[in-house]
Amino acid sequence: MENQDQTFEVMRACLLAGKIMLQSGAETYRVEDTMSRMASAFGISNTHSYVTPTGIIFSVEGIGPERTKLVRILDRTTDLRKVAMVNSISRKISSGEIGLVEACGLLAELEKANLSYSFYTQLAAAAIASGCFTIMFNGSWLDFLPSMAAGGIGYFLVVYFHRIVPVKFFAEFLSSFFIGMVSFFFIKFGLGQELDKIIIGSVMPLVPGLLITNAVRDLMAGHLVSGLSKGAEALLTAFAIGSGIAAILSFL
Repeated sequence: MENQDQTFEVMRACLLAGKIMLQSGAETYRVEDTMSRMASAFGISNTHSYVTPTGIIFSVEGIGPERTKLVRILDRTTDLRKVAMVNSISRKISSGEIGLVEACGLLAELEKANLSYSFYTQLAAAAIASGCFTIMFNGSWLDFLPSMAAGGIGYFLVVYFHRIVPVKFFAEFLSSFFIGMVSFFFIKFGLGQELDKIIIGSVMPLVPGLLITNAVRDLMAGHLVSGLSKGAEALLTAFAIGSGIAAILSFL
């Protein structure tokens, strides 16, 4: 009974680590590898894991009856600091620095912790990045400030719409629509020169770059289901952004 209880706790720790990593934007193969290494460090070598962007299935064989657990993933974001911290905990487990009870405690605290930057810091970073992207795409310095303003407004709106509208991709569509509108008014009132450069720079913070990268890496690692689903999500997000810009330009 004691051995089975320990197996249950190991599975719980592995699933919690995988859940934190997947919710924070980690690649599928990295999640599976981390779970496998953690279980092996605790003396359970015969494990199987199946990870998709919406769920994790983890199974243990060879110790008493077979045990299988499922964790559903509902929300996903980007927090690479949490991914790095889970990797650090996994390495400490593998080296024997911490035990099972301490690992479970650290992972539980990490799951509840909010390590992301404040909203206003993210807003400022999105605005500055928008202006820099405009310059990178050969825009003029006269378009730098309009791009910062449009990009900041667009990022604020995408966060706001995500909170009030549960429909996925709708927030990206609406925020890109308003980005196009704000950019047009800047040009109309003589506060900018090139409409296309302002729009391109302003929508860049909305582009799912990490999602596209993870989709390609998962496909290269042989995780076809996760790679295709992440690629489809990235494609739909890009389509929503493009549709919002196309919609506003059609009215101008």
